[in-house]
Amino acid sequence: MSDLELKSYDFDLPPELIAARPVPDRHSSRLLVYHEASGAVTHSTFSEIHRFLPPKTTLVFNRSRVFPCRLMGHRASGGECEVFILSLLHDSAVYPALIRASGKRRVGERFHFGDLEAELVRIPGDGTFGVRFNRTPEALLDVLQEIGKIPIPRYIRRGEADEQDKVSYQTVYARESGSVAAPTAGLHFSESLLKTLEEKGHPLATVTLHVGAGTFASVKTENILEHKMHEEFYTIDEVNLARIQTATTRIAVGTTSLRTLESSWGPDGIEFARPGEMASTSIFLHPGKPVHSIDGLVTNFHLPQSTLIMLVSSLIGREKTLELYRLAVSERYRFFSYGDGMLILRKNRGKGR
Repeated sequence: MSDLELKSYDFDLPPELIAARPVPDRHSSRLLVYHEASGAVTHSTFSEIHRFLPPKTTLVFNRSRVFPCRLMGHRASGGECEVFILSLLHDSAVYPALIRASGKRRVGERFHFGDLEAELVRIPGDGTFGVRFNRTPEALLDVLQEIGKIPIPRYIRRGEADEQDKVSYQTVYARESGSVAAPTAGLHFSESLLKTLEEKGHPLATVTLHVGAGTFASVKTENILEHKMHEEFYTIDEVNLARIQTATTRIAVGTTSLRTLESSWGPDGIEFARPGEMASTSIFLHPGKPVHSIDGLVTNFHLPQSTLIMLVSSLIGREKTLELYRLAVSERYRFFSYGDGMLILRKNRGKGR
């Protein structure tokens, strides 16, 4: 099969291996370690990840925080509705959103969520809407924390989040609100594990990439090169940029951290012209697209035919990726956002496949 064919990224997954909840202790998740140089595979747990890292490995985390972006309420006419805020980045207090409601939506229509009200002010024509709330941007996030729902993926309990998800679907180091999906590879790291890594001599660095709803978008084109990637916004501050640039060995924790680093790759390595300011990326990593910025990746097991499994394949090849996925299935690893994970230690950085 061709690396560019969508069907080439399919694999069989028993439904019972889709994790509905995380393990009680984050760092107790299972860890499959793949050493590309030797081809060796080791089965371990995240609590032991430091045993497999080269000396002084810098781990790069995405510190974006998931915000409760799903609002369930009713239209002024009385029908039920859902407003899904796509980003906290706004244009004059107008936020991009998805709206689920019966019938046609019209500019000027209002949606009610208790005391919170949203007015539809723009219809761009791309399936999204622009809404304005009866709260200042500063006050809106506080209201969302009270009445909004965490947007867990639909393959987890049909997307119905509860109060437990407000804790479990959030990394312990999350700081800056803005994501509508968790950078799930980071869910395995507890405060105690982060402390252990530092004590073992592994520097920790962070970037911020706000994960957009496009991360759930399926690839619908048979030739993957025809797929249009979604835009996401990211930044690296000055302190963390220096840590990343001086790293002797650099491992990204999660696909979003990798997307940030690779989007920042320049002729002289990792570059970021205006530290602390937001930049945008729609980078699509797949076989044939060299990845220069990392020596390894911590990642979960992703959906068949997703851009995320294609990203992993850009590092170690599609056939090896699917081989490891089949091994994970046979070993009864747990899959997707609340599942187990994998550490990939690359043989050569940036040569592509």
